[in-house]
Amino acid sequence: MSENKSAKISAWNPVNTDRFLVGAPHYPEHVDESYWERDAERMAKAGFNIVRMAEFAWHILEPELGRFDFELFDRAIAILGSHGIDTIMCTPTATPPRWLTVAHPEILRVDGKGRPMSHGSRQHCDTASPVFREHSRRITKAMAEHYRDNPRVVGWQTDNELNTSMPESFSKATLSEFQLFLAGKYSTIDRLNHAWGGDFWATAYQSFDQVVLPIEFGPTFPSPGHVQDYHRFLAFSTARFQHDQVEILRAVNPSWFVFHNLGGLRDIDFRGQFTTDLDFVGYDIYPMLYDEFQRIGNHAKVQALHLDICRGFSGNYIVPEQQSSFGSQPGFCTLTPEPGEMRRMAMSSVARGADGLMFFRWRPAHFGAEIYWMGIIDHDDVPRHRYDEAKRFATEMKALQDKILGTYVRMDVGIAGSDFDNQEAHKTYPIGLPSPQDDAVLLHQYCYDRGIACGFIHPEDDLSKLKLLYVPHWVMWKGEWTERLKSFAEAGGTVVFAARTGTRDENNHVIRQTAPGTSLAKLTGVRVEDFGRLSAPGAMGLFEVMERSGGLVVPPNRPAESHRRERRFKIGNRELTAGYFYENLIVDDDVEVIAVWSNRYAEGRPMATSRKVGEGRVVYLGTYLTPDLTEALSERLFGDARIEPLIADLPEGVEVTMRMNEDRRLLFIQNYLDKPARISHVPAGINLLDAGKEVDGALALEGYGCAVVQLS
Repeated sequence: MSENKSAKISAWNPVNTDRFLVGAPHYPEHVDESYWERDAERMAKAGFNIVRMAEFAWHILEPELGRFDFELFDRAIAILGSHGIDTIMCTPTATPPRWLTVAHPEILRVDGKGRPMSHGSRQHCDTASPVFREHSRRITKAMAEHYRDNPRVVGWQTDNELNTSMPESFSKATLSEFQLFLAGKYSTIDRLNHAWGGDFWATAYQSFDQVVLPIEFGPTFPSPGHVQDYHRFLAFSTARFQHDQVEILRAVNPSWFVFHNLGGLRDIDFRGQFTTDLDFVGYDIYPMLYDEFQRIGNHAKVQALHLDICRGFSGNYIVPEQQSSFGSQPGFCTLTPEPGEMRRMAMSSVARGADGLMFFRWRPAHFGAEIYWMGIIDHDDVPRHRYDEAKRFATEMKALQDKILGTYVRMDVGIAGSDFDNQEAHKTYPIGLPSPQDDAVLLHQYCYDRGIACGFIHPEDDLSKLKLLYVPHWVMWKGEWTERLKSFAEAGGTVVFAARTGTRDENNHVIRQTAPGTSLAKLTGVRVEDFGRLSAPGAMGLFEVMERSGGLVVPPNRPAESHRRERRFKIGNRELTAGYFYENLIVDDDVEVIAVWSNRYAEGRPMATSRKVGEGRVVYLGTYLTPDLTEALSERLFGDARIEPLIADLPEGVEVTMRMNEDRRLLFIQNYLDKPARISHVPAGINLLDAGKEVDGALALEGYGCAVVQLS
């Protein structure tokens, strides 16, 4: 793998690599050494070329302060290397040893109730702590120098799933570092007081050393600006902690690649130093774990959503942990992939931008908090169908790597994403409304179900490959983004803004101009006269709940609308119900009204508009998306924007994605159901997973079957 350092972050970036990494996280410290040779032999026979190790082994590598012992991992690396398998080493800073927290209890994280975290778990130490940072640098330097000339150590992973367990800390170290961060950001306390609205509730400070951390309900809500800056600090602190390690690794051996594996996505600014420090980003994916499975409806769609969101941060990635089987900790567990499903999920990761993939894990642990987090090999050391699927996948990736590597994932429909400030701004003042990402999910699902190329992208990225961009009520808006979207529209693109976009400034203050602010009002030709809250689609109002529970008598001729205050609108020849939020709009003379409110006092007032801008158009919605509105809006806009499915009439249970570049197009088709599927209207090409068999029209896939069609 070659270095991929680039100052420009882009959703279109492939990982700069000459081989597809395929393997598994491996924990030789969890089994007797008599297993090691056999493990290496079976990995090699499966076609694995990489393992990842040591991320939880600080206590082995440094059993006491200043005494290092690398012998266990040296032997394990050598045995793997003798079978042609390289190693990614990990800095073990997610699990500091007990001797360190005994000597320095001040490095422990503290929760919002003042309770220090404890040894016996992981991520219990505070990445903001100068003392912990010093020890992190020390173990990183010792490991790097030891493996400097080992040809089988080809790269490094920093830490493990930073901020996944607990990103927040309310320790003395966090408070002190937060105060220093604010002093550097604002220079004077007056500027901080202005940014946080210090004249409200007498929350002003006289000096930076008076600043407190934003405790929830202490006894009521802190300023949104205060909370926003706290999470900006957490992101800064996380990037700084990682930078300490990256700086050491690059100085010791510049030829190593360096990445991080992300589990959750909290308190990390992907468009800042955290990402630019790395050669590429890794995302751990467990499609059958996430809560969204219940809301969205199936794990294949959840996996697609997660990976499309992640790709929007910085482009293609690797998957350092891909679900292989049942997984659990004492308080939760996943569903279990059926035979054939593990390979299908891995192929979906590749289809959506993975340029490397490791199945979690090689074998399960027999002790600890994940004894039933299964792997490729079972507890009894017997390889079964998961091993066979991993071998099949590895063989396919080796055969196809020259086709796959160097391609990006096609997007016709882009959704504005990967902006840290807007992600956090919603959390500071959610008032029961969907987040921008929750709103965007409806458009993503619509496109997914119909085989339309869709993904997430930042407005600062190259928009020229898109046909339509949807902005899901980003309350913080920069004037330079307006110019970029104007240029996109002038060149023929369609831009859609949702309600509330541009209504706050960078300090989380409500703007003083009429919404959506001067630059967006000029671009859209729209101004918001007033706004209000609506019930979620299908939700019962308080009176209706009371009525159904017998607590309220409502006359039979009294319509439900009168106590729910339901808002409806007409778009085309359909009348639909709005959800969550409404805006009443005033429009300029050159603006076309494409939807109007159809009941109550606002009947006949504009709800959605379209304005011609150059060769394209700019659309404004005075509400949030609902499934019905998403469908109606897509039917109205997609045709003019020349947006078509990758495969027409896609049957239920089939997922389609395209990876491409200037000289090739690869159509990934997966059947995520256990029953066979027949797909019509497949463009002409050859199926690279079926010995180059020609395809033109119909394609049959077995349950959990996959095809990669190189188009003619």
